[in-house]
Amino acid sequence: MQVQEIPFVKLLDIQQDNTTLFLEYKKNVLNHVQTIHASAQFTLAETQSGLYLQELFPHLEGKVVPLLRDATIKYKRPAQKKIYALASISDENLQKFQEQFEKKGRGSVEVNVVVKDVEGTVTAVATFVWFVVSL
Repeated sequence: MQVQEIPFVKLLDIQQDNTTLFLEYKKNVLNHVQTIHASAQFTLAETQSGLYLQELFPHLEGKVVPLLRDATIKYKRPAQKKIYALASISDENLQKFQEQFEKKGRGSVEVNVVVKDVEGTVTAVATFVWFVVSL
């Protein structure tokens, strides 16, 4: 699925530049103190983690169902400018997932995401655990 087709992503107006997702600083995503709402940052980070999995495993698209099992997020600084998200998976975690998936047709994988503003300030860090199962 294309990220831009997800209804909630459309609602927040999350944008995509190649493989990076970003969110503009604008009224519809602000909270009561005029910073980007925590839930908007969470959605940006979670969506980036899913996009990252699609990039790593394009051969699995349409053949698996990824389900978010667990998420943690820590907000570091107020987001007062345009923000973007960067995802990564440790080599160890990637190898473990691939072994599980090859043996059982399912597995869990942990994706780490950092949310930064356009000046490079980290506004949030998150971890998303995805359960991926063959159709």
